[in-house]
Amino acid sequence: MRTTIRLDDALLRRAKAQAAATGRSLNDFIADAVRAALAPRPRASRVMELPTFKGGTLLPGVDLDDTAGLLELMEEGERARVATKVAEQARKRTT
Repeated sequence: MRTTIRLDDALLRRAKAQAAATGRSLNDFIADAVRAALAPRPRASRVMELPTFKGGTLLPGVDLDDTAGLLELMEEGERARVATKVAEQARKRTT
């Protein structure tokens, strides 16, 4: 198919020079440039760094596939931390 395009003079000179340097016609050079511009590009994946912690293995009875159980264990741990803080504050008040 024939079409007319308008290119800046400097851009056309560079395209002609590049086409000649690679042994291609201007038409082929422009067609290849358009194909390259339209080709699907892989998405740049962002690498996400996750924090890691030193520690031992899982506690007995912890099932990572049981989200409800994990939530319950975390809530129990939070309640235990709060109870410890309350006990420490009460002890400080009595001493």
